[in-house]
Amino acid sequence: MDLSRDADVRLAYARDASGLELIADAVARPTTIADVIDVVREAAAGGLSVTPAGAQTSTTAASIVDRGVLLSMRGMSRVLDIDPVQRIARVESGVIVGVLNGELAPLGLRFAPDPTSEHEATIGGAIACNASGARSLRYGATRAHVRAVRVVDSAGELRDFRRPMLEKNTVGFHMAQDPVDWVVGSEGTLGVVVDAELALVPLPEREIGLAIPFRSEQSALAFVVAAREQGDGATGPRPQCLEYFDNEALAIARNEATPSRWMEGASALVYLEQAIDADGSLDDALGRWLALAEELGANANDIEVYDDASAIRAARRFRHAVPSFMNERGSARRAFGGRKVSTDWAVPYRQLADALDTARRAAAAQHVAPPVCYGHAGNGHPHENFIAQDAEELSRINLAVGETIKHVLALGGTVAAEHGLGKLKRHWLSVQLAPLQLELMRSLKRLLDPRCMFAPGNVFSPE
Repeated sequence: MDLSRDADVRLAYARDASGLELIADAVARPTTIADVIDVVREAAAGGLSVTPAGAQTSTTAASIVDRGVLLSMRGMSRVLDIDPVQRIARVESGVIVGVLNGELAPLGLRFAPDPTSEHEATIGGAIACNASGARSLRYGATRAHVRAVRVVDSAGELRDFRRPMLEKNTVGFHMAQDPVDWVVGSEGTLGVVVDAELALVPLPEREIGLAIPFRSEQSALAFVVAAREQGDGATGPRPQCLEYFDNEALAIARNEATPSRWMEGASALVYLEQAIDADGSLDDALGRWLALAEELGANANDIEVYDDASAIRAARRFRHAVPSFMNERGSARRAFGGRKVSTDWAVPYRQLADALDTARRAAAAQHVAPPVCYGHAGNGHPHENFIAQDAEELSRINLAVGETIKHVLALGGTVAAEHGLGKLKRHWLSVQLAPLQLELMRSLKRLLDPRCMFAPGNVFSPE
């Protein structure tokens, strides 16, 4: 397969959602597994690296590179098979998550992970960073929904990895029992995922959404904790997502809403979705959530209910408007050395208020504007968004984020809960993991990619 070294083509694949620009030496655009094998073998023979990329929605620069071959998988976008009885889909890695769910909906099924960019993000990209989304509160992240993967390795050979479908297994170390788990979350560093077999879940009978405004962040986050713990009990409805908007994020979302005075009296907002299954009661679930919201100080008269699929799509547009708006602001500062800085840390959900308070104090200490905070509060996983006006402010923002991360790790949290490490966060790997864990990762890398040709700079520093 030919590699394109055309300057315009290389530039077209030089940016992702991270705000960085890295230009590869060449770009390959395969449409078949045979094409991928050809590219990998040609790159290996020429001593070139290969960095797989999907739709390039990565916020960590994982899908761009400044050397070797950028392998765009967008052309491998076929849904190969859907088995509605076994609830399985087999797809090529370039399939868009939202497109797959569009095909599954008439069958009463869905691929559960729902990254914010699901109408742009590919299955391969979701597998690469173990993507999650709003519904991960109920369904978990991508890892739990991947049954098998096919991977082209560094020798240009096709490997099939499949999960053992066993309830019990005591053969060998646990880390060796399921090679699918080696690949999910590996960010392209172990090989090229060309297709995957996915487990599907049934669509609920009905879903409702509630936008619940609060006068203070403290009340909103107290509601999140109570809602999470009510759902964890034997009784009470279980939310499938609990999304948070601070005052700044709410102001951005308000600009997308009609009327423009939407949630005007609120300083924070929680967006909750509830699945109503066949044996569930809509009135009971709705009544319990409204009662809990009122008990914890919500602006009860302003609560909005979204009671059908169309209304829920509209509500999710408010949520998605926040990162979109911030991405636009960040893009405008690239020419000045600035960009958007987005965090991906998470803490145990009861510690979220503490962590957010620390984040804001760290920003104030560096004399930068408070971050816009929003996201998956039910999992203790917000996103902080800063806009660095220039390189000097970018440095101060990074110092503030560093102080926050130290506190997050002390609370038992993680630096990356959803988007992986990529190139922007790889320096935190050795802070969060013990040397023994790092050596285990490096050993697997050496085993599967002895020439270190895949995704240089992702997760590990380049060798």
